[in-house]
Amino acid sequence: MLFFAFFPKKWYNGKQRKKETGENGVIVKIGTCAVWGLDGFEVVAEAYLGKGPFEMEIIGLPDLAVKESQSRITAALLALRITPPSGKVTVNLAPADRKKQGSGFDLPILMTLLSMTVLGGMELSDSFFFGELGLDGSLRGGTGALPKALAARDAGAKVLFVPKENENECSVVEGLTVYGASHVTEILDHLLGKTALVPARFDREAALGERECAVDFADIRGQGVAKRAIEIAAAGCHNLLLVGPPGSGKSLLSKAIPGILPEMSFEEMLRTTAVHSVSGTLPAGQALIRERPFRAPHHTMSFAGLVGGGQNPCPGEISLAHNGVLFLDELPEFDKRNLEILRQPLEDRQVTITRAAWKMTFPSDFMLVCAMNPCPCGYYGDPTHRCSCSKAAVERYLGKISGPLLDRIDMRVEVPALSFEELEDKTPAESSAAVRERVNRARARARERYAAYGVSCNGALSGALTKKLCVMDEGAKACMKESFEALQLSARGYDRILRLARTVADLEGAEKISENHILEAVQYRVSSEKYFG
Repeated sequence: MLFFAFFPKKWYNGKQRKKETGENGVIVKIGTCAVWGLDGFEVVAEAYLGKGPFEMEIIGLPDLAVKESQSRITAALLALRITPPSGKVTVNLAPADRKKQGSGFDLPILMTLLSMTVLGGMELSDSFFFGELGLDGSLRGGTGALPKALAARDAGAKVLFVPKENENECSVVEGLTVYGASHVTEILDHLLGKTALVPARFDREAALGERECAVDFADIRGQGVAKRAIEIAAAGCHNLLLVGPPGSGKSLLSKAIPGILPEMSFEEMLRTTAVHSVSGTLPAGQALIRERPFRAPHHTMSFAGLVGGGQNPCPGEISLAHNGVLFLDELPEFDKRNLEILRQPLEDRQVTITRAAWKMTFPSDFMLVCAMNPCPCGYYGDPTHRCSCSKAAVERYLGKISGPLLDRIDMRVEVPALSFEELEDKTPAESSAAVRERVNRARARARERYAAYGVSCNGALSGALTKKLCVMDEGAKACMKESFEALQLSARGYDRILRLARTVADLEGAEKISENHILEAVQYRVSSEKYFG
């Protein structure tokens, strides 16, 4: 129990303060928001002032961080030289049946006390607040600001007060006036009409402006077959495996993929930013994730780090790659359990994590790109280097990639070592911008064809839609039948070759899949046959 009889002269006084302390029986409500998974929801901080000396109790399924807000709030009141209300304050975070996590409830709870004192019951029904308090009354940013801002708008808020660090992120939400503050005194001065805060502005044109390529195709020598395969993979959002010896350029080629993928729509940016906001990986002060993510987790990453989860559910790498690329280098070095968990997200485009107390679904619509050596030493099958691995070691190494996972990878491409002539070739290579133009045209054809089915690319087609919409001419049907029997394809393998052929046809602007399209698609399916059989 804390007493404040020793407080110095009040810092906030004047005509605007209608009453110095609250009156017993007063109920104050302040709007705020919380996040569960990637979705925000409205929370109302209800404060009831009872009789007795000042003390505070927080109810409504708060976690430890929320309970600790009592100490931060009382210290902030002391720093602000504000006498707390006289009486026992009970704060209920409604709805009371949903767990409240994090320190973002500090500011709205403090605002309930300030409404009983220096704000004199000021009407704040259209204003929402969230943010963590420092002991001196300063405000600190937190995670999940964008989902919270969206939830506040949907709940009817017109004004949102947040820490300065989160104002750019929240400003992207239309229909909401966002004020960022570094200290509680700035919010008080604004509400009392002393010094107005400047609302945050979002420049949409700048956010959707020119993009940059970290690695340009023009800087990569040789590897024409691999570049063509990557172009097809990007045009249809197909999963890709690059196999070759060390130094052949597998990682460099993979890092160039985001530069040829289509630009993200504003809605894709919002959803991608929400994932990074909740996980705490959004750079400070950044409003939106503009570029498609390229996530390259190390093979030692834990199961929870890859998939997501934890005591407070958080997205993993496969969700942080949403709308972008998940790159797994040295694929056989990953824990087998981690690799097998990829099978469900690759099919469903989302990952569901189930625990005893909760069930959480995160989006995971990504393009999987993998790279690997063909054996532990890296030179199995290479004509210029002698492989030092035994046959058993090679089989054991390749056996780490299971058949079901391999079946979900549309393209398996061999990336051979570069020759001296290729390295010395001064012929200018095609730029990523030129490749991206063809990829954009192919994606546009796919979107138009699938507009009525809610699908945006060939790689996302279901088995039923593949058979219905990937139309072959007679020559293509005969070629597909021959390939199916010769390669002993599964039903999934058949569908993936058909989708791949549809992408090749889209790049050529063809209405129907022809024999040549099937042959090229099959080539990328079997080019690494000497490794996997």
